[in-house]
Amino acid sequence: MLRSLRADVLLAVAVTLVQPTMASTVLAPNARVEKVAGGFIFTEGPTADRTGNVYFVDQDNNRILEYDTAGALTTFMQPSGYANGMTFDRDGHLIAAADEKNEMWSIDMATKKPTVLFGGTYEGKLLNGPNDVWVNPRSGRMYFTDPYYQRHWWTRGPKESPEAVYVYSPSDRRLVRLIDDLVQPNGIIGTPDGQTLYVADIRAQKTYAYEIQDDGRLTGKRLFCALGSDGMTIDSEGHVYLTSGRQVHVFDRDGRELEAIDVPEAPSNVCFGGTDKRTLFITARTSLYAVRTRVHGVDPQ
Repeated sequence: MLRSLRADVLLAVAVTLVQPTMASTVLAPNARVEKVAGGFIFTEGPTADRTGNVYFVDQDNNRILEYDTAGALTTFMQPSGYANGMTFDRDGHLIAAADEKNEMWSIDMATKKPTVLFGGTYEGKLLNGPNDVWVNPRSGRMYFTDPYYQRHWWTRGPKESPEAVYVYSPSDRRLVRLIDDLVQPNGIIGTPDGQTLYVADIRAQKTYAYEIQDDGRLTGKRLFCALGSDGMTIDSEGHVYLTSGRQVHVFDRDGRELEAIDVPEAPSNVCFGGTDKRTLFITARTSLYAVRTRVHGVDPQ
């Protein structure tokens, strides 16, 4: 059972875990991966608001947590629709892939009230469970992956839809399936100019890049790198971060791996946060980790 969020847990001393032995491409000098919070069941979906507060899920406990810029940890929402991947839209709403009922939520940060944007089915068949989501900062369209992972909280039947990538347009409330030729799409992230989308096929151990068209559709599929990922992010210099094994892998714009950051637990997802967005936060199984960086994040916030 997850122990309660007592003050002694919230203020647990960070433990030094990794010290780079050579100059890092992205980490700050002498930066170390530190455990900033622990005692969860399964952490996922980290994202930061405009001021750098980080939100992430403890999915099996059906809650969203906030780790603020002062280092305080609180429960933001419980229940949370068993939220998984999250991001912020252009209006500052927290967008959450709530896979309890295969929905996508828009959460008002002041009232903590969720609005269901869409969910349940596509063309009369159940979605598998929206997993990870990215909002295009130019168009506001939401791109998300829909792999199938059996959940113990489900009462539904077997898989009905292909494991695919979709786009949702808030302006006309239209949901469109874009990609259905991957084995198991999972991690997803786009560039801040809104022109390129990266999608990880976690089971095939490949990540692809696509060109985003003005109408929201995707063209020009190309292999970005021979590695899959659970979660992804991008920094200010265009480096792409993937999670695989017990490392966060950093790639340049051309898909060349530059380095791998060791993490004590297998990482699920990553985001930049903190007041200057120069801290990389890593959700990894039972814990939340952080490491200072030279670069800063560019996730839409």
